[in-house]
Amino acid sequence: MSPREKKLLALLLTAGFIILNFFLYTFYIQKKTRLSNELNVAQAKLQQALAFQQSSSQLAEEMTWLAEHEPAAAAYQDVQTTIQQFAEAQARNFGLTIKSQELLPTDTSGLHYHRAQIKINLTGQEQALYRWFDAINDPASFRTAYQIRLTPNAQDDTLIDCSATLSQWFPPAT
Repeated sequence: MSPREKKLLALLLTAGFIILNFFLYTFYIQKKTRLSNELNVAQAKLQQALAFQQSSSQLAEEMTWLAEHEPAAAAYQDVQTTIQQFAEAQARNFGLTIKSQELLPTDTSGLHYHRAQIKINLTGQEQALYRWFDAINDPASFRTAYQIRLTPNAQDDTLIDCSATLSQWFPPAT
C-alpha cells in the first residue's frame, strides 16, 4: 500500500468514524430524551398515587362517618314536616317569633340524597338568632340553614328580622 492509499484509507476511516459518532450521538440524545420523558411521566404518576394514598385515609374516615350517621330513608313530606317542626320548636326555645313559613319544592336532582327545604321568616334578638342557627346547622343530622338574610326590625331596634332557607338531606324512600 502506498502512502497516498494509507492517507486516503485513514481519511475514509476518520470520516466514517465521525459520521458513525454523529449518528450514535443523535440516537443517544433521542433515547435519553425518551427515557427522561418516561421518567417524568413515572414521577408524575408516583406523585398522583401518593396523593391518592394520602387522601384515601381521609376518604375512608369520611365514608366511616357517613356510614355511622346516615339517616334512614324517608318520604320527602315526612322530612319536610320534621324539619319544619324542629325549626319551630327551636325558635320557641330561643324566644324567636315566627312571621311566616313556606314549604319549598324538594330537590330530587341528587343521585343518593334528596333535599327537603323550607323558607322561614322570624324575628328576635341577635344572640337568640345565632343560637337558633347553631341548633339548626347540624352536619350529623344532614341539616343546614343557608340563604340567610338579616335586617334590622323597623319597629324595634333591639330585634332583627331574619329570612333563612333550611335544608335537610335524606336518602329517598324507594
